Amino acid sequence: MSTKQVDAFSRLTNALKVLPNVGPKTAQRMAYELLQHQRQGAEELVEAIQAALLQVQHCRLCNTFCEGELCAICSDEQRDTKRLMIVQMPVDVASMESAHCHDGMYFVLMGQVNPAQGADLQAIALDKLVTRLQHHEVDEIIIATNFTAEGDATAYVLAQLLAEFPAKVTRLARGMPLGAELEYIDAGTLAQAVYERRNVK
Repeated sequence: MSTKQVDAFSRLTNALKVLPNVGPKTAQRMAYELLQHQRQGAEELVEAIQAALLQVQHCRLCNTFCEGELCAICSDEQRDTKRLMIVQMPVDVASMESAHCHDGMYFVLMGQVNPAQGADLQAIALDKLVTRLQHHEVDEIIIATNFTAEGDATAYVLAQLLAEFPAKVTRLARGMPLGAELEYIDAGTLAQAVYERRNVK
């Protein structure tokens, strides 16, 4: 039985829907814009995506995106290697660095625990985190997940996991708004949450 071939425009529209918060109508508008007004930009976008897929990988230590074995932060000998901050996504590292409130190292989970959407423990890099902690001495681990239901669930899982390690475990202070994501918190509030972090164990 032959299968119906998807036309090029529909394929483009469906591909655009993989982006966050992009539904069918938004994807369709984006496709029209690229084809009607931004053909050169679309070509540059294709080239940039292809290059990123080939060159960008995960840092061996912190799991963020980089183009070498180690990212710039993990390669920086001036960082405090005894303090490790666990965040959900690479953008959270950028937010922390902009706030200038953490001079230690990071570990990026690349996700969060969200049972409602089928994102369980397999959605975050727990095995890689454990390996990191087993091979690098750390005095303090700072849990810096979002203050959302998913962020709290992720923090709970981390607290249970980290209980077996000797390092002090803290979490950002609750001064941030309920439901807040680190990406959208201003630098001052974010820095205060780091400075006033509380003990988990």
